[in-house]
Amino acid sequence: MVTGASRGIGAAVASAFAAAGNRVAGISRTGTAPDGVLAVSADVADPRSMSDAVRQAVTAVGDIEVLVAAAGIAADALAVRTGPELWERTVATNLTGSFHAVASVLPGMQRMRRGRIVLVSSVIAARGGVGLSAYGASKGGVEALTRSLAREVAARGITVNAVAPGFIDTAMTAGMSPQARARYVEQIPAGRLGDPGEVVAPIVFLASPGASYITGAIVPVDGGMGMGR
Repeated sequence: MVTGASRGIGAAVASAFAAAGNRVAGISRTGTAPDGVLAVSADVADPRSMSDAVRQAVTAVGDIEVLVAAAGIAADALAVRTGPELWERTVATNLTGSFHAVASVLPGMQRMRRGRIVLVSSVIAARGGVGLSAYGASKGGVEALTRSLAREVAARGITVNAVAPGFIDTAMTAGMSPQARARYVEQIPAGRLGDPGEVVAPIVFLASPGASYITGAIVPVDGGMGMGR
């Protein structure tokens, strides 16, 4: 199951799993997903909506063995201009939504005594960013959630990891002005934005049998932008 499957990293991940022959449920608010992926409409910020979506997914594709929580929104506003509504919406989607997704699949994984959970954080969680207080705080919470969950469920054969992308060429970054884009590229040792496929590869690995002894890890995928974290 992949949340945020209608666009960006979520859509790329869902497509990759489906192309490898997996049965994939793609969760999105719009109820759209890539070809070959079961599209289910749900709001990750609403626990009842997520529970209903998981029931639909299990009925259609079977027990959920892998969860990738990729649903997220960006909030670009200076702290003094970040009102309660913007703050709460960002945290509700990025952090609380990740928790709701996990909480919806975890009972099934615990019964099976196996599972892979991959959350999506951001380089901003460790590095910070001007105008990104709400976004950075929500993603920092995702990383703390990853570590606590990993300790809690490791004995059940479930791994919990996160990837922390840098600036990836998706719809979320497409709205940046050319000037802002150039400023960020200057800060990336690789000298370019990443491609969604470059985030997909480590996620697929973390969901694989080869990653059975990796848990509680935050894997940077940022062209070197966050090195030394």
